[in-house]
Amino acid sequence: MGKSKIIEKSNLHPRNLHRNGYDFEFLVGKVPSLEGHLFVNDFDTVTLDFSVPSSIRALNSALLSAHYGIHKWDIPKGYLCPPIPGRADHLHYIADLLGYKEGDNEKKRILDIGTGSNIVYPLLGSKIYRWDFLATEVDPKAYKAARQIVEANDLQKRIQVAFQKDQNKVFFGVVRRDETFDACICNPPFHGSPEEAEAGSKRKWKNLGKKVKKESLLNFGGQSSELSYPGGEVEFVKNIIHESRKLPHLCKWFTTLVSKKASLKPLEKSLESAKAKKVKIIEMGQGQKVSRILAWQY
Repeated sequence: MGKSKIIEKSNLHPRNLHRNGYDFEFLVGKVPSLEGHLFVNDFDTVTLDFSVPSSIRALNSALLSAHYGIHKWDIPKGYLCPPIPGRADHLHYIADLLGYKEGDNEKKRILDIGTGSNIVYPLLGSKIYRWDFLATEVDPKAYKAARQIVEANDLQKRIQVAFQKDQNKVFFGVVRRDETFDACICNPPFHGSPEEAEAGSKRKWKNLGKKVKKESLLNFGGQSSELSYPGGEVEFVKNIIHESRKLPHLCKWFTTLVSKKASLKPLEKSLESAKAKKVKIIEMGQGQKVSRILAWQY
């Protein structure tokens, strides 16, 4: 087999275990089944075809097993398979927001809005920082898959999974009025419609130099509820802001990812109207992409 090339990703958080990229030799040593998804490219470098959903799932499973001790993880076909380094980065910045210091073992409780079938944030957060989680989900199949992963890894004491029956609600229906969390986190759907999400998936295929295959387009992009919401991420986050105003003591910090820079201005106006006392925007660099965490408190 060729060389296992490691490229430092210096724009990732200093505590991120994946700053040195994917060490496939190490991963195969820990999870031999991953080798069947690897190949040697024209530069004699071991790599993986990132356009093949089954290969992405195998990579995620290997990363979770080798680095975090999550040995039983899989998701239903066609559901969103998130990049582990980026999700870990998000949690490291949330830890900084909560005042984390090296060696800090203070117990935290986090609310994950729309955890998905992959339930990656609670899995990583419970292992990296030993946080407890309440993870919510509106899709019945994703909810069932998330619960199965938690139970298979015996993490029920750290991670609760709640089904949100009303797709138009965020906190109401899944939290008690007397409950409190150190933070809520969310990676909202940022497309405004399924058609817009499909167009985004097509661009991903094109950027990978692959011919678009209709039968695998949705598998590559994830489910509609994971990728799109009427009005896109702005309207989704406005719902979070609206409900946070009604439950100001629910979280010490309300937070969400914001993918588009243009989304910040209308959301900041909404926070001003909601009379948020403190607002922070935290930038995260992941490859060529810059994401932002919008955080506020009352």
